[in-house]
Amino acid sequence: MKKLQRSLNLSSVIAISIGGMLGSGIFVLPGLAAAKTGSSVWLAYLLAAVCILPAALSKSELATAMPTSGGTYVYIERAFGPILGTISGIGLWLSLLLKSSFALVGFGAYLSVLIDIDLGYIKYIAIFFLGLIMLLNIYGVKKVGKVQLIVVTFSLTGLISLLFFGLPQVTPTLLDPFFLKGNYGLVTTIAFVYISYAGVTKVAAIAGEIKNPSKNIPTAMILSLIIMSMLYVSIAFMLVGNIPLDELAIDLKPIYSLAFLLGGKYIGYAAAVLGVVTLVSMANSGVLAASRFPFAMSRDKLFPEFMSKIHPTKLTPVVTIVVTCLLMALAILFLDVVRIAKLASAFMVMSFMLVNLCVIVLRETSVQWYEPTYKSPLYPFMQLFGVISGAVLLVFLGMIPLLAVFGLIVLGIAVYYIYGTKADRTGVLKLYGHRPASYLLYKKEKASRKVRKKKLSINPKFLDGNFDAEEEGVVIPLLGNENSPEMLVEMGAALNKRSKILAVDIKEVPNQTLLDAVLQDSPRVNSLARRLTGLAKNRNIDIDFEAVATHEISDTIHELSDKTHCDWLVMGWNGRANNGMLIGNPIGWLIANINSDFALFKDNGVRNIGRVLLALRSGRKDKNFVAIVDRICKFYNASFTLLHVIPEDSSEEEILNIEKTSQNIISKASALCDLKIVKSNNPIEAISTISADYDLLVLGTPEKYNWRNVLFGAGKDEIANNSACSVLRLTVRD
Repeated sequence: MKKLQRSLNLSSVIAISIGGMLGSGIFVLPGLAAAKTGSSVWLAYLLAAVCILPAALSKSELATAMPTSGGTYVYIERAFGPILGTISGIGLWLSLLLKSSFALVGFGAYLSVLIDIDLGYIKYIAIFFLGLIMLLNIYGVKKVGKVQLIVVTFSLTGLISLLFFGLPQVTPTLLDPFFLKGNYGLVTTIAFVYISYAGVTKVAAIAGEIKNPSKNIPTAMILSLIIMSMLYVSIAFMLVGNIPLDELAIDLKPIYSLAFLLGGKYIGYAAAVLGVVTLVSMANSGVLAASRFPFAMSRDKLFPEFMSKIHPTKLTPVVTIVVTCLLMALAILFLDVVRIAKLASAFMVMSFMLVNLCVIVLRETSVQWYEPTYKSPLYPFMQLFGVISGAVLLVFLGMIPLLAVFGLIVLGIAVYYIYGTKADRTGVLKLYGHRPASYLLYKKEKASRKVRKKKLSINPKFLDGNFDAEEEGVVIPLLGNENSPEMLVEMGAALNKRSKILAVDIKEVPNQTLLDAVLQDSPRVNSLARRLTGLAKNRNIDIDFEAVATHEISDTIHELSDKTHCDWLVMGWNGRANNGMLIGNPIGWLIANINSDFALFKDNGVRNIGRVLLALRSGRKDKNFVAIVDRICKFYNASFTLLHVIPEDSSEEEILNIEKTSQNIISKASALCDLKIVKSNNPIEAISTISADYDLLVLGTPEKYNWRNVLFGAGKDEIANNSACSVLRLTVRD
């Protein structure tokens, strides 16, 4: 299958991003926006940039993890599944398509300054330019990037030059009133101009054609947003400070009017040329990005297959480019594009809310294949702000946009059931979401799990054929992030009560990747096989080893556990493993659903286990844990200490009771052991300090969390995270 070429460098990507914003938002909308809020329109532009910042940062992160054409659609589809992916893909396609159509019609106001034409012919002239844009996009994306770079340079130079002359001429009396309709007018205007910045994230839709995407995508988004927010704010302030509000409110060519006012006839003509070229450039950038949404959806079997075809020599998605331009032509001829563009902004706000939620879902689930090279700062507060501010703006856009969003949802669901049912994929939220989240988007959890079991795609490659379900006492999934797979397997052997352990190297890939493509011999798998063979001989451990590729890591581990009827599931750990009410990571999901006992090993680099510290959290059964630690000590020929950290105001009687009960329990252990009771109101600090004298800290699973833990899952386990030695956290079933 032919692939898109990575031909766009950083300057071209910035140019495309700025080109997506340099258009109607600055050449047409400022006057209409000023009519809603007064001279505070510049503040509305500034706050709109702040509101869109979370989406830009989130899309930068998502794009570096999934640098493929399709952008926002791909992220939403991977996180939430094909139904929401279909809805968002269509919404983004239409919003960019209609916004670009609006730009082509809008340039007529500037063209009328240069050419004496009948207003009735403007639509046909717009379609003529649309045809040129279509040919340019088919001819090659590299040339689109070069054209964008020239146009953006020309536009920015002209607008910045205008600022030098216009800002000194600002008249303070024209800045009154600052708030024409109070706070309501300001918020309404923020929602109105929000779409002006939508182009900042367009580059994510062509990530598959960008050189060095992990660096160039976030750099281009952030730089272009900073540049354009400064330009929008300055231009808006200059306009309201030079043109009376009653004139500006009805002016569809405010940049020309300002240039004519400041420099006369010929400067005005230059501004008109600038407007014409820039608005056509915006439409050009819009076609480039919009055509990639149906291309990606067709590739994922959510649209007809013919829409994923690529030109045999130009390597561009020719079918979707042509279809996009045809729909734009219909919009130009038959639709009130100004109203439709406002409705399209609602689709964009909705999509950006979902983008922010995507980052939360993918980070909280810790899905194995999600490895962004750039991470959004201030997580999750940045994303939550983006979701909340988006919801507010969506409401302030009015009832008709809200109804349009509802209509889009109905259309997306219909398209999904016509084409999307062929797509054998599920979103990350469905795999790791809890019932409150699952009920919103999917069928009931019990039925969903039954289907997933039946269709589970596990292609095992047995490197050791001695697989016996009756003898495998411990299953050890190896996910590739372990400090030392040998140490993890050794820890599993220390817990084992049967004759064998099963170590499984698991490679999780996105649903769109064929499993057979990743099941080839790899140096890593061959290295693991060699090293574990050596461990088996040196430690006299009976180890079975498999390599598995899967689309659903939790179900795969669950299936292996069920087939082996193992006593223990042992996994590597980074100190974070708890589920939330709405979403949970694979480890958290397994803790809640696995039938065996569960051990998490945080490897802090200790290789010789000689002293073990057992520090139980309140409410845990000492007897069970002491027996497990005794088995570990027997394997390593180690000793252990049972630690109790009690409040500083504990009475002597309480201490004596703990001492008596604990001595009775540890007296049955075969390993050398002792008891340690420490008074401290800060158990985390106390255990951390004491752990420096030990090689392994054994803990139980915590039981209490704050509100954020309950909703989204706990963060780091503070005791494990502050320990000076390696940590083994145990979840023992009753």
